[in-house]
Amino acid sequence: MGDFDPDYVFSHHPATPQKLSAYDAVHVGAKSFAEVLLAHVPECTDRVAVLRLVREASMLACAAISLEGRLK
Repeated sequence: MGDFDPDYVFSHHPATPQKLSAYDAVHVGAKSFAEVLLAHVPECTDRVAVLRLVREASMLACAAISLEGRLK
């Protein structure tokens, strides 16, 4: 399986107090950046795309926190 263990990745990873704090920090930063984008980037398909990327980056960051940076 190399560097990817489906049993590890697709199992429950409890949210510890440290993880919850990290999730909150990521969400605060992503929300702040999204607000800047909404305020300063003209409404267009590029703005929609960049907002989706910010959302995706936030979600991936939280996944990395949940998995403690590991895929196995």
